Amino acid sequence: MPAPRTRHLCSVAAALALTVAAPATAASATTAASAGSGLREVMFVGNNWDGTADVIRSSGDFAKIGRVNVIPDKAQRMAEINADPIKWIYFTAIRNGVGEGHDQFADDMYSTPDGRSVVVSRPSFADVVSIDLATGKINWRFPVAGYRADHMAVSPDGTRVAVSASTANTVHVLDIGTGRQLGSFATGDKPHENIFTKDGKYIWNMSIGDVNTSLDDPGWDWTKGDRHITVVDATTYKQVKVIDMRQRLDAIGLKNFSDAVRPAVFSPDESKLYFQVSFFNGFLEYDVAGDRITRVKTLPKNPATSEDRTTWVNDSRHHGLSMNPEGTKLCVAGTMDDYATVVDRAALQEGPLVTASKPYWATVSGDGKDCVISESGADQVTAIDFATGEKVTSVPVGDHPQRVRLGHVQADWTGPSGS
Repeated sequence: MPAPRTRHLCSVAAALALTVAAPATAASATTAASAGSGLREVMFVGNNWDGTADVIRSSGDFAKIGRVNVIPDKAQRMAEINADPIKWIYFTAIRNGVGEGHDQFADDMYSTPDGRSVVVSRPSFADVVSIDLATGKINWRFPVAGYRADHMAVSPDGTRVAVSASTANTVHVLDIGTGRQLGSFATGDKPHENIFTKDGKYIWNMSIGDVNTSLDDPGWDWTKGDRHITVVDATTYKQVKVIDMRQRLDAIGLKNFSDAVRPAVFSPDESKLYFQVSFFNGFLEYDVAGDRITRVKTLPKNPATSEDRTTWVNDSRHHGLSMNPEGTKLCVAGTMDDYATVVDRAALQEGPLVTASKPYWATVSGDGKDCVISESGADQVTAIDFATGEKVTSVPVGDHPQRVRLGHVQADWTGPSGS
């Protein structure tokens, strides 16, 4: 018979297995249903380097509907940064490090349930803002702890956003309507991706450590920091569980793999987590209840991609992962290998390698038929058919598109009045 502590951990694992997040399309559908009529489902594309968000149709031809300036207060923010030597140092470090020589103005974004505002995390300004979609003006601003804001997640009911404060090892949870902090929790080094479980009871955070150092050889991986998954209660913000993938990787002989969990997605039956790690051209499957890695999928390398890890953007090789609503197909953005591909989940067999320029994210179209990737090297988003694995269309957007999120706007919206 297991000891009491062991039984408790097993119970926690079982509970988490039953509450893991479903694909984003399901959460989007729930939000849409609760938001009422008069809304139009769209996709928000964050153009990180020019500080805009393009709004496009969520399926079909993905045509552009409008554009939002997410840094209308740029002059004010820059004046504050230039007046504070510490803020200026971090601002410059972001530009010369993770920004690849550019400022990072639009990392992640979600619309409010009423479709009247969009909430955006702005790394270089170390904040989260809510922007009125009708006027283009800022409703509220929340400065995060430390000096950089990163990935966000929205609760299933659309009322809360969780944002990673990457230099403070903290996640803030905010009221999406007011910007008021509802709680916060500590993470590993450099918190990155956040996921709410589909019932809204838990938040999973993945920390990725220091991705802008040159100590990229596997022998130096320990210098990247403390990287783990932190699971917290989304009401109390108290830690429920910590998952250290280093131990799970070592257990199956993958001692040279990084344990920095990058983009991740859960299966519809809420039992498996699929995730990417730094430097790896592929992804891994993790059994939530069993607390172990069950399968590893290695995807093709592009012969033109340099094997010098220090040339890979922020320790990424592949960065972007999504799953169709049926849970039968995964879509992988092969960032440094310049392709995207749809993978059969049962057989882990990839389909055609669709040429793409530094694809940085992968999500699911509103109708669930297509995978949509952001091509940050070509300033466009591209749709790939889940059924065939073939490219459907590409749509031009702004400078360096990264995160792509489903959301809603008012049915007749075509852009802020001042644009």
